[in-house]
Amino acid sequence: MPAPRKHSGPPKADRSTAARRRVLAQWRGVDLEPQEKARAVRARDAGKVITSVLGELKMDSRRGEIEIVKVWNSMIDPVITAHAQPAGVHKGTLFVDVDSNVWLSEIVRYRRKEILDRLQHSFGKKMIERISFRVR
Repeated sequence: MPAPRKHSGPPKADRSTAARRRVLAQWRGVDLEPQEKARAVRARDAGKVITSVLGELKMDSRRGEIEIVKVWNSMIDPVITAHAQPAGVHKGTLFVDVDSNVWLSEIVRYRRKEILDRLQHSFGKKMIERISFRVR
């Protein structure tokens, strides 16, 4: 029975790379391998990079805000949309800018519940929990 082969060190490609680095370090008079490794750009999967960037920019919530404006203009009474427009969503509160105190009073008294129900039906109760109207 033949004797098992002993491992003879790193593979040949690694040995030639190491030899090349040693020769360059001797020629330069200094070993720059640690600095070169630190500066080396690490290749990353583009899909992961894009996903992380979009997450940091909070694109999903911004897309939702744009959809709210579209739905607002299509499903809310045009008389109201002429005087009130959504300004943004923050932590479940939809902020709506109204152009006068008279319209603010009208909307808050008579239309708030209807508007909230319609928007919650379209976007869910987690996206829009409440509405805050303010005069701009």
